[in-house]
Amino acid sequence: MDRLFFLDHSPINFYFKQSPETFVVEEVPLYEFSGDGEHLILKVRKKNLTTWQMLQSISEQVGVKVKDIGYAGLKDKNALTYQYISINKKYEESLKKFSHPNIKIVETTKHKNKIRLGHLKGNRFFIRLKKVLPVDAKKIEEVLKIILKEGFPNYFGYQRFGIDGDNYILGKEIVEGKRKEKNRKKERLFINAYQSHLFNLWLSKRVEISKLICNFSKNEIKTLLDFPNGIVDELQKQCQFFKILPADLASHYPFGKIFEVENVIDESKRFQNRDISITGLLPGIKTKRANGIARIFERDFDDENIKTYGDRRFAWIFPENLEGIYKEEKAWYELNFFLPKGSYATVLLEEIAHRKLKSE
Repeated sequence: MDRLFFLDHSPINFYFKQSPETFVVEEVPLYEFSGDGEHLILKVRKKNLTTWQMLQSISEQVGVKVKDIGYAGLKDKNALTYQYISINKKYEESLKKFSHPNIKIVETTKHKNKIRLGHLKGNRFFIRLKKVLPVDAKKIEEVLKIILKEGFPNYFGYQRFGIDGDNYILGKEIVEGKRKEKNRKKERLFINAYQSHLFNLWLSKRVEISKLICNFSKNEIKTLLDFPNGIVDELQKQCQFFKILPADLASHYPFGKIFEVENVIDESKRFQNRDISITGLLPGIKTKRANGIARIFERDFDDENIKTYGDRRFAWIFPENLEGIYKEEKAWYELNFFLPKGSYATVLLEEIAHRKLKSE
């Protein structure tokens, strides 16, 4: 597992398996739709279908090409999901005849622009955990209090790495020239998994550093990390768990321009206020790298042989409206929360559980 939990509690027992009854996702658009324009905006509810399967069904019945359907993101198959898509308003009459047992159009409006990939603020989640004993419900409640205060690491979840979890290995082999992949989409998928794996390794290292800062003395930290006295002082003065390093690349949260951290104490206060967050590297071309001490740790998880585009991703995120309700008579614990786009609800669940969940 390429992820280090930031919390230190013992594993919590519960049962979770994704299904429409236990996992509900609702997309939150980036902007309000105007109610007028050339594009129909459809709020679609689906279950037990991938987004691609849903788009294909609409395409076949309505007559619109899949490539002409706008969507903001992909949603889970084993779930009940709500997402927005757009099609040209000329298909309005054909749409009235659309019927599918696992797809329902729940709302329709109009907008001047087609929905584009990434045009969403985030997602609201409802998750039901089962076989939760009262003692474990209490543990979950305590963990939620910490996560509400501190946030949690924005790792890529197991879904990113394929059924067997080894897509990143194939991506690494492609980058190193040891493997050829004729299918361009698969090639991009494998390389993206490799980029994500490197990000997770970097973030795990930064979580480890933050744990050391929190748990050891100045002299011990100097020995363990070989940091100058002044840097150690700046790190220990930061109140939040995830420590900011000089020359880290931060971004305004939940979206904004990337900038280099100059004063870690000032920026740590903004981080605690959730005005900014630190970003980590998804290695690739035309992607800004950190400098100074921050770069020393980043460099170990960079691969300059990757010739596809890279990016930077928030290292730390803050769930909103995080609430938990325990239903003792059914031994269920139900969670509601919002996460920014690109973040994984299953990563939050694994942080709570303090163990991997994929095998359940």
